[in-house]
Amino acid sequence: MTTLTVHAARIGPVLARHPWIFAGALQQVPEGLETGAPVRVVAPDGRFLALGYFNGYSQIAVRAWGWDETEVVDDAFFRRRIERALALRERVLAGTGTNAYRLIFSESDLIPGLVVDRYGDYLCLQCHTRGIEVWRDTIVRVLIDLLQPKGIYERSDVKVRAIEGAAPRTGVLHGEVPPLVEISENHLRFLVDLAGGQKTGFFLDQRDKRAALQRYVRGRRVLNCFCYTGGFSIYAGAAGATHVTSVDVSAKALETARQHVTLNGLPEDRFEFVCADVKDYLARLAGEPAGTPPFDVIILDPPAFVKDRRKVQEGLVGYRRINEAALRLLPPGGILVTCSCSGHVTLADFRHLIAECGGRTRRTVQILETHGHGPDHPELAPYPESSYLKVLICAVW
Repeated sequence: MTTLTVHAARIGPVLARHPWIFAGALQQVPEGLETGAPVRVVAPDGRFLALGYFNGYSQIAVRAWGWDETEVVDDAFFRRRIERALALRERVLAGTGTNAYRLIFSESDLIPGLVVDRYGDYLCLQCHTRGIEVWRDTIVRVLIDLLQPKGIYERSDVKVRAIEGAAPRTGVLHGEVPPLVEISENHLRFLVDLAGGQKTGFFLDQRDKRAALQRYVRGRRVLNCFCYTGGFSIYAGAAGATHVTSVDVSAKALETARQHVTLNGLPEDRFEFVCADVKDYLARLAGEPAGTPPFDVIILDPPAFVKDRRKVQEGLVGYRRINEAALRLLPPGGILVTCSCSGHVTLADFRHLIAECGGRTRRTVQILETHGHGPDHPELAPYPESSYLKVLICAVW
């Protein structure tokens, strides 16, 4: 195993167990070191610091995946990590009627660059880095042996791969994968398109927020913006909302949302589906004659408006626009569930933005609940880069 030495001034983050070691932190990288090769990282005095894999001649040169110098990187190495991740998910989701969750959350589960989502008897796998891609076949072999899935589908089509010059890879890696996979989430039923759906097919990271919404919707009219396949909508209907309007720009996603109403045995006359751009739809509502507000609860779960740290201010304009529109539409005592999945927007930034929106619309906003990732998306304490999801549930006056 190749040994790489970290400059004395740069060992702090490694000692704190941050999983990224930048090229500039290394004294030297030998020529010919192959991407994905296991490496041993040491201090200038030879003291062991971490194990990881070499991620090519890129900015993040090493992705750390262990701090036990005796570990050997083989099938058993990956099996230990996957078993530990599986045990955690089974513990936190026990008794919830849920069989879909994030099984491997990349660095946070000590397999950097790898995401594996479980959808019942099927798995969806993503390799975000060229380094972990080298170990894909080994990881698939371990997943098959440990979980015996009916099928594994690869969705290594995330844009971050292009930064390292890796081409997209998609397709079946094991068994067979049907066009739609049925899952159970908190005893509700959903259909997931592993091959063509957003992310790996479903927004697993919003599970606990969908459940939290149910505390606020009984007897209320609900607007679900950027609804995708209607996750929040189904939870609202199941909790007794009198009417749920779901808006999304994708007709295909809305068709699946309609199927979810039937699949869960909910009254179809309580649901309305609108294929439209949400920003235009909200603007149109705001322009209608004043009268009884049409919605008591509004959910804003947009895609990431900030995908580049250099475009934060530009993205914040989008968040302000939709949140101001929602605040103007809600009646006194109405509920706003507002989300940001932009990793470049911090929770403090997002909260400040919502406060600004309240001031600009002359509405008082009370934050009732603050949420991040669910427990199947754990975060390493020294690795704030893994934090991306922010959800505020607010009362509006």
